Amino acid sequence: MAIQHPDEQAPLKQKLARILDEARSSRASHLRKLKDLSSLRSSTPTPQFFTAFSQTLTPVFTTQRRIASVERIVQFAAVFACLRDPNDAESSDGFFEMFLRFLIGGTTAANRTARFRACQIISEIIMRLPDDAEVSDELWDEVIDCIKVRVGDKVPVIRTYAVRALSRFANDAENSDILELLLETLPKEQNPDVRKTILLSLPPSNATSSAIIDCTLDVSESVRKAAYCVLASKFPLQSLSIKQRTIILKRGLADRSTAVTKECLRLMKDEWLVKSCNGDPIELLKYLDVETYESIGVSVMEALLKAGLVKLHGGQSIKQFLSSESNTTEGSSTEPVDAEVALYLRTLCKHLQTEAQAKGSDAAMTSGTEAAVYASEASDSNDLLEKILPESVSEYIELIKTHIDAGQTNRFIARQLLLLAAMLDFSDATNRKVAAVFVLELLNSPLQHEVDEDGNKVVIGDGISLGGERDWADAVFGLAKKVHSTQGVFEEVVLGVVAELARPCRERTADFLDWMHCLSVIGLLLEHTQSLRWIYGKSIEPSEILQSLLLPGAKHIHLDVQRAAIRCLGLFGILERNLSEELIKQLRLSFIKGPSLVSSMATKALMDLATWHGPHEVDKALNRDLLSQFRDHAKTIDPVDWSDTNEDFEIELIDLLYAGFDRLDFSKPSDVDDGESVHAVLAEGFAKILLLSENYPSIPVSSHPLLLTKLINLYFNSKTSDFQRLKQCLSVFFEHYPSLSVKHKKCICNAFLPAMRSMWPGINGTAGGSNVIVSNMRKRAIQASRFMLQMLQAPLYPKETEQVDENVDKNLPDQNEFDCGEEGLAICIAAEILSFQKKKNAAEKSYVSAISKILALLRFRPTEQVPIKLMRRLLNRVSEAVSADKEVVKEVKQMAERLKASDESPDEPLESDQARLLLGNTFLLYFVIC
Repeated sequence: MAIQHPDEQAPLKQKLARILDEARSSRASHLRKLKDLSSLRSSTPTPQFFTAFSQTLTPVFTTQRRIASVERIVQFAAVFACLRDPNDAESSDGFFEMFLRFLIGGTTAANRTARFRACQIISEIIMRLPDDAEVSDELWDEVIDCIKVRVGDKVPVIRTYAVRALSRFANDAENSDILELLLETLPKEQNPDVRKTILLSLPPSNATSSAIIDCTLDVSESVRKAAYCVLASKFPLQSLSIKQRTIILKRGLADRSTAVTKECLRLMKDEWLVKSCNGDPIELLKYLDVETYESIGVSVMEALLKAGLVKLHGGQSIKQFLSSESNTTEGSSTEPVDAEVALYLRTLCKHLQTEAQAKGSDAAMTSGTEAAVYASEASDSNDLLEKILPESVSEYIELIKTHIDAGQTNRFIARQLLLLAAMLDFSDATNRKVAAVFVLELLNSPLQHEVDEDGNKVVIGDGISLGGERDWADAVFGLAKKVHSTQGVFEEVVLGVVAELARPCRERTADFLDWMHCLSVIGLLLEHTQSLRWIYGKSIEPSEILQSLLLPGAKHIHLDVQRAAIRCLGLFGILERNLSEELIKQLRLSFIKGPSLVSSMATKALMDLATWHGPHEVDKALNRDLLSQFRDHAKTIDPVDWSDTNEDFEIELIDLLYAGFDRLDFSKPSDVDDGESVHAVLAEGFAKILLLSENYPSIPVSSHPLLLTKLINLYFNSKTSDFQRLKQCLSVFFEHYPSLSVKHKKCICNAFLPAMRSMWPGINGTAGGSNVIVSNMRKRAIQASRFMLQMLQAPLYPKETEQVDENVDKNLPDQNEFDCGEEGLAICIAAEILSFQKKKNAAEKSYVSAISKILALLRFRPTEQVPIKLMRRLLNRVSEAVSADKEVVKEVKQMAERLKASDESPDEPLESDQARLLLGNTFLLYFVIC
C-alpha cells in the first residue's frame, strides 16, 4: 500500500479542523457536524482518515485544563467513534478499531495529560456504545486490560475515568475480576472523588452491599451521601438484612452532615416507607426488629414525626386493645399488642405531649392572636393524646399485666406500655391507689430464672437490675415516681419492700435469687434517691442496709450476689457525706481478691467514689497511714505483688488502681456489660481523672505522665482490639485531652519517651518474641509515636487560648511554654538518642532510628531562639549517633537546615548560661558546651 505524503493530507486535516473547531464552540452544532464528519469518513480511505483525524485531535491530549470547549471536543469525538454508518459499516468498524487501539496506546503514555485524555475518551465511548455494537472480544479484552491498569494510576482523575469506564462491565458475570478489583480498590483509595465513582459503579448484590454500607462511615461527606443514593436506587428494603437496615439508619440519622442526613431521610421516606411499606410507619418498624434494635426504632419514629410523616388514623390507640368488658371485675379481657405497635404508640404519645407542652409555653409567653394560635395547637395535641391513651388507669394496668403474665417474650411490650405512665394523670386518689398497688407488685416480682442441664438455677438478665434489665428498672422507677411524686414517699414505699425482702436474707433462709432480688430493689432506691436523709426514719435504716445486706452480700458465696452487692456499695458510698471505713475496706478487698467479674464491679465503685469524693477522702476513710509512690514523685512505679496473702495492701487508692494494670487476669473480658474488663474500667476512670485533673489536687501532677502512658499502651495494644467500648472511650479522650490545656501538652511531652520505651521490644525489658511479633510491636510503637506527635501539635480550644494569652507575663522566661511545646520534646528525644552507647544492639538501633524520625518532624517556633540554637548544637551529635541509617541522617540534616533558617543570629554562639537555664546540670550540657 502506497504511503500518502503529508502534504496530500493537508486539505483533509483542514476540513477536520474546521469541523472540530465548530463542534468546540457549541453543542448545538454537534448533530450536523457528526453528519459532515461521517460523510467525510465514508469518502476517504479509512487509514488516511484515521491518521488525519488522530493528528487533528492531538492538541486535546496536551491540554491539561478542563475548559468547556475542550470537553465538548472530547464528547464529540466519543460520539463520532460510536456512530456506525449502516451504509458503510466496514469503514465505521475499521475506524472504530483503529481509534480504540490509538487510545489504548495513549493510556500508557508517560505524559499524565495524555493518559488522562485517553482514559476520558475511552470512558465516554464505553458509556455511549450501544449494547448491540459489534466489537471483537480481543479488542474488548485489550481495552479492559489497559483500563484495569489505570485504576492504579498515581493521578486521581485518571483513576476516576478508569473506574467509570469499567463500571459498565462490573455487572457482567464474565468479567467478575472487574468487580473484585473495584471492591479491593475501594477501601484503599485515598481520593474521595475516586471512591465516590467506584461507589456509584458498584452493582447491587450481596457482595457489594457490605462495601457500600461501609462507605456510610467515609470521612468525605460526598462519599457518604453517594452511599445513601446508591442504597436508595439499587437496594430495595427487602434485599437488605435487618442488621444492615439498622446500621444504615443509625449512621444516617446521626450523621454530622445535614446533607447526608437529608439523603438518609429521603431513602427512608421515599424508598422504604412509601414504596415498600405503603406509607405505614408500623410496617416499617416491622422490618427493623425493634425488640433488638429499640434505639433505632425510636430514632426512626422521631425523624418521621419531626418530618410530619406520621398521621394518626382511626383506631390507632391503646383503646383498641381494651375490650368493653374490661371495666368489670370479671370477664375482663385485653388483646395482645405487637412490639412495633407498642413502640409506635409510646413514641407518638411522647411526641404529642412534648409538642403540647412546647406550644403551651409559647402561648404563655406571647399574647393576642399569636397566643391563641399556640393555645389552639396545644389543645389539638392534647386531644390527640387523649384519643390514644386509655380512659382509666385500671385499664392501662390491666393491659400491662396481661403482657407481663404472657412471659419473658412480651417483656419488651410491657416495658413500652410502662413508659406511657409519663403521659397519664395520677392526681386522682383512686387512680393513684390502683397504680400504687401495681407498683408494689412490680417491686415484689422476683427475678426470672431458668434451670440448666445440671439442675442449677440461672438468672435471666444482667443480675443486678430490677427485672434483670436496666431499661425495665428505669421504666418501673418512672411509674413509681409518677405515682409517688411527693418528696420522700417513693423512698418510703421502696424501703417497705426492702424491709420485707431483707427478712429471709437476715435470717439466712434466702437463696441467691432472693438475695439478688433484694439487692436489685436497693440498687433502684440508691440510684434514684437524692440523699440518705430521705431514708432515715423509715422501715429500715441506712446503717442496717449497709451492715445487714450490702456487706454480707459482698461476701456471699454466689458471684452474682457479690456483684450486685458491690454495685450497691458504690451507690451507697456516693450518697454518704463521710465514707464508711467498712465500705471502703470491702471494695478494696473485692478489687484485690475477687474474680474478674467481681473485681470489675469493685473497680467501677472505687473509681466512682474517687471521682465523686476525691481520692484523698476515700483514703482518709481507712483511718491509717498509706504509702504512695505517686506522692513520692517516683518516675517509675514498682509493681505490686498480687500473690501476697495479705487481705489489703497498705497503699493509697490511686496506687492500688494503677497497679491493677499489671494484673494479667484483669485484662480478660468479662461476660457482662459489652465484654468489659477491669483494664477497660480502669482506663475509663483514669481518662476522666486526667481530663478533669484540676478537680483532683490530691493526685500529684508527676503521676499524670505515668497514667497517660498506660492509656496509650492500652489504646495501641493488640489484645484490646476487641474492646469496642474501651476503644471508643479512649478515642474521645485523646481527641479532646491535648486541646483542653497547656498542662496537658506538657503531660504528653513527659509521657512520650516512657510510652515508647514501654512499647518497643527489647528496650527497658519489654518482651519481644518471633520476628513477626517484634515487627508488629515496632509498627504499633511507631504508630503510637506519630499519634502522640499529632496530639502535641493539635491546637488549643479558643477558650484555653484566650486564657493563656491573658495570663502571660512577658517579663518572665518562657520556661513553661518551652516545656509544653515541641521544643521541649525535641530536647528530650535528643537526650534519649545520645544516652545510648555507640555500639547498639538491634533493638536499640531500631528504637533510636524511630525516635529520630519523630525528632525530625518536630517544629520550632521562631520566637524560641535559645532552643533553636541549642538544638542546632545537639543535632551535630545526633547525626553522629544515627550515622548508620542514611535515611535518618538525611532527615536530621533537613531539620538542621530548617533550624538554621529560623536562627535570627546564626553566627552568634550559644551562651553557656542560656544552655544551663534550659538543661540544668544534665549530661547534655557537656555536648552543648564542649
